[in-house]
Amino acid sequence: MATASISSDGDVESAGFNYAEIIVIRHGETEWNANGRIQGHLEVGLNDNGRLQSAAVAERLSKEPKVSAIYSSDLRRALDTAEIIATSCGGLEVIKDPALRERHSGDLQGIVRHEAAMINPKAHKASLSRCKDQEIPSIGDKHRGERVVVVTHGGVMRALHKRAYPHEHAKKVWTTSVSVFHLSDDDEWNIKLWGDVSHFKKSAV
Repeated sequence: MATASISSDGDVESAGFNYAEIIVIRHGETEWNANGRIQGHLEVGLNDNGRLQSAAVAERLSKEPKVSAIYSSDLRRALDTAEIIATSCGGLEVIKDPALRERHSGDLQGIVRHEAAMINPKAHKASLSRCKDQEIPSIGDKHRGERVVVVTHGGVMRALHKRAYPHEHAKKVWTTSVSVFHLSDDDEWNIKLWGDVSHFKKSAV
């Protein structure tokens, strides 16, 4: 398998492929994250810690090779995180994509997670289904040889991990953690980094 490297101008190169390097970041923390409440498609803004997390990951990315584009879920918690990153990465325009939204949680939205099985057992059982269909919608095809940031949600990130490695379970996805995917010309997905939060001096996730 070819090994990818990043050139001095930020393009992704390899011995056999031109990769799209997709840097996937979970949004910053919200009060509902902190309280264990299920958000789904509901709009919940970043809390103070979430804004600090977003600033930390933005600073990290600003010191790495250039980013060509920034995509985000259109839900506020992701979009606010993406806009903080964009400001630190040369003022790029954030491209909103509803396909990057969290999985809709139906009747469980707004419920504290550990109470879900008691409050609505049928919905809770459905929520445990592994049937997920999120992908990185056409982003890889548009950005061969480039580094692209995607700000999204924990459920989407777990689905992307499953797409790359169908027989492995993803480890916990912390808020503003960084995962890096390489997407090759032959639609081969490789995870080069998963769930990294080294940008925190003191973990606040």
